[in-house]
Amino acid sequence: MTLVKFEPLKELETLHDRIQRYFEDFTNFGFTFADNFNPRIDISEDNDSINVVAEIPGVKKENVKITLQDNILTIEGEKKKEEEKKEKNYYRSERVFGSFKRSFTLPTEVDADNVEAKFENGMLNIRLKKLNPKPKKEKVIELK
Repeated sequence: MTLVKFEPLKELETLHDRIQRYFEDFTNFGFTFADNFNPRIDISEDNDSINVVAEIPGVKKENVKITLQDNILTIEGEKKKEEEKKEKNYYRSERVFGSFKRSFTLPTEVDADNVEAKFENGMLNIRLKKLNPKPKKEKVIELK
């Protein structure tokens, strides 16, 4: 019998993504449901690492914080609004500002001491080195 790791937060994350995509479809028609800044993130995997790419334009490097705890990667930061000048008359203002925090449970164990993060031109690239999987031990239990 194989045990499967139960991750209820992963299911909620998937549900959240589906709901978010549903409401994003309306933004193409001019409707907006939220005025918060939420960066787009891609997570991929190759043979030896997990790669995370986040689009966070307009955020300064010193306003970004990345943490890794219990195989959960958290990216947080703030996109600060420029001080408005009284002499400007806006015809349209669509940019969003504010703080954000995104957390992801990584699909495999990673080496917390071997993480590379680069930030340039509004793109955050994080490379997390995978740990070698521990061999699973099978124990035969004697029936009495």
